[in-house]
Amino acid sequence: MHRPSWNAIARICTLSLIALSATAHAQQSYPARPVRIVVLVQPGGAADLVARLVGQKLAESMGQPFIVDNRSGQGAVLGADPVAKATPDGHTALLASIASHGIGPHTYAKLPFDPVKDFAAVGLYASMPLVLLVNAQLPVKSVADLIALAQSKSGNVNFASGGVGGAPHLVGELFKLVTGAPIQHIAYKGSAPAAADLASGQVQMQFDAILPQLPHLKTGRTRILAVLSPKGLPIAPDAPTMAEIGLAKVSGSVWYGLVMPAQTPKAIINRVNAESNRALALPEIKERLSTMGIDTASGSPEDFARFIREEIARWGPVVKAAGIQPE
Repeated sequence: MHRPSWNAIARICTLSLIALSATAHAQQSYPARPVRIVVLVQPGGAADLVARLVGQKLAESMGQPFIVDNRSGQGAVLGADPVAKATPDGHTALLASIASHGIGPHTYAKLPFDPVKDFAAVGLYASMPLVLLVNAQLPVKSVADLIALAQSKSGNVNFASGGVGGAPHLVGELFKLVTGAPIQHIAYKGSAPAAADLASGQVQMQFDAILPQLPHLKTGRTRILAVLSPKGLPIAPDAPTMAEIGLAKVSGSVWYGLVMPAQTPKAIINRVNAESNRALALPEIKERLSTMGIDTASGSPEDFARFIREEIARWGPVVKAAGIQPE
């Protein structure tokens, strides 16, 4: 039996010590300058709020500013490309979402990057559960009633969304696939005008996050029929989840999580993950986001990497069934 020489053992020990020393140095010296978090929407939205709240806490705990860089336009997927190609030293990050790392990869014929291989997952930050809403005057009391109405008026029940290819649109297409309800999609330029037309009765139903719908829910012009998350929502205590009514496959949320360029040192990924989880567990953060219908999340980098892969695999067939042609 061949036994390693003492010289070989010494070399292995030396290399191990060097690796440990490099890891410790990366942890101690990072961040060396301000960290830029690219957010793929304009200031003021849910993604922007999540990035700023967590970024402020990261700055306090890690000693350098975490600066939000809003880069809207060109599509969420294309906007992520500069981050994928940035120096992998932990000083450039992206607030990824279902748009950039779920649905988006299926809506472009050719991407300039790989949404899985070219990014290192840091952690899932938050999600906004989607709900199924109807105009308050629609003569339905349940999802079963809505499906029956759609079937009796084939082609005359419309669902609104804030745009083609977004999570609310694709959830509507998923609803069609699962239930067979012949509902028609009406695309708007944003959730707010879609919500306004739902409240006025121009369209009959909509899948959306709570935030754009709050003004109309408070006036009673729209109603929530069901929640698409595993648990119910305090704002709609009487609305069942889709799982509770036998439609567990109809689920979806708008989610946000941090990623960095691939090859970013693992020590940096783990440190930002740990500090992010601490920030997201703070009552002040949880309460602030809860008022906007946003649930905080947590977990390891490996958890988030697995989640991203599952989301990309999940939405591909739905995009194809919806007939969305890659650009």
